[in-house]
Amino acid sequence: MKEARPALRYAKAILNLAKEQGVDAEVNDNMKLIAATIADSDDLDAMLKSPVIKATDKKNVLVAIFGDKVNNITKGLFNLLVENKRVIMLEPIAKQYSVIFDYYKNMQVATVTTAVALTSDLEAKIQQKIVEITGNSATIENVVNPDIIGGFILRVGDKQYDASISNQFNELRREFDNSHYIPKL
Repeated sequence: MKEARPALRYAKAILNLAKEQGVDAEVNDNMKLIAATIADSDDLDAMLKSPVIKATDKKNVLVAIFGDKVNNITKGLFNLLVENKRVIMLEPIAKQYSVIFDYYKNMQVATVTTAVALTSDLEAKIQQKIVEITGNSATIENVVNPDIIGGFILRVGDKQYDASISNQFNELRREFDNSHYIPKL
């Protein structure tokens, strides 16, 4: 939690620099790649957090992993974090960048929970519905949860629409529990 404020400051600075050079969307893709790679690799995360490994070695590893995949602004971030001894903050900075980039572009994150993975056709229909409801497009994250049986749960910002089968079963159960029907014997 103590990394949140400095990470936000770094992310804002990077976004301003990327906007000046007109590569803000490309840097956002880089930051998403970095955050996903670190989150998926326990070894990379442990290496970045290790106080025993030298900062220059950490930078060499980052350049080896992301060298051809990221632009110069992102490589500059690697150098800056090494100089300031804050390489440990790379993942929080990458996540914060994506958040403030989405805010800057009026993009929202819509979480769609389904029993099976979304197809591209369904994703396009959901995107259309989100624009219709909120007036802005959204980045769709699909969460697969077989426990909802069928249907979907859509969450955009602070709004949630639950059209899952499990929710309908729960509503029916509550209705039966609250009814005062007494059968004749």
